Amino acid sequence: MKRLFAALGIALLLASCASNGRPSDRQRFIKAAGKPVANPSDIVKAELAFARLAREEGQWTAFRETAAPDAIMFTPEIVNAQVWLKGKADPPRATEWQAHKIFMSCDGSMGVATGAWQGASGGTGYFTTIWEKQNAEDRRLRGKDVEWKWIFDHGVPLDKPLEEPDFVTTRVASCSTDSISDVGAVEAGEKNKNGTSADGTIFWSAESSADKSRSLVVRLWNGSEWEDIVNDDVQGSTE
Repeated sequence: MKRLFAALGIALLLASCASNGRPSDRQRFIKAAGKPVANPSDIVKAELAFARLAREEGQWTAFRETAAPDAIMFTPEIVNAQVWLKGKADPPRATEWQAHKIFMSCDGSMGVATGAWQGASGGTGYFTTIWEKQNAEDRRLRGKDVEWKWIFDHGVPLDKPLEEPDFVTTRVASCSTDSISDVGAVEAGEKNKNGTSADGTIFWSAESSADKSRSLVVRLWNGSEWEDIVNDDVQGSTE
């Protein structure tokens, strides 16, 4: 029953963002001002399309086709996703997954999806996928639709499956950035990567170690301080 409610929640979310085909007053104002608009339903649609592609075309085929050229992932070490995925054969049956929470930067340039996955062999766990809007202004000028690619993907096995939510929840970072504080990023290296949304309201940092442990932190600006929305610290012994 909860899966049904979650599916209905996604449909309602997509419908509410469309507002019966009419943009909201806020969307009309921001568009008129020439500013981008945060639309969490973009990430919902990207996740649904990603999962469908995995089912229909193959798991690693879907990962390759939806990843940005410089996307990274844990294997469990940090690797360039396209290099690692090149030529990788698809398994007979793809892992399935469902987004439970969606976060988005104020300007709509970056989105984060977290949720549950179920492996073909019966394993279960949770995931975090970070999405980035691709060449938005150039595509707009050429009359092309918005394109999203994932830039980071991370999955962790669990002993028990995540509880299914009644609805997919969404949250957008605050646009009040006049007093935004330093997020405390360190210089990226071979085993430490980080990035921010174009407007600086979402920050992420990923790190892996020789013992196969890895960590991921994602922070969202809430208008007064940075708030951790993902804080994973996975020990090597769990791999």
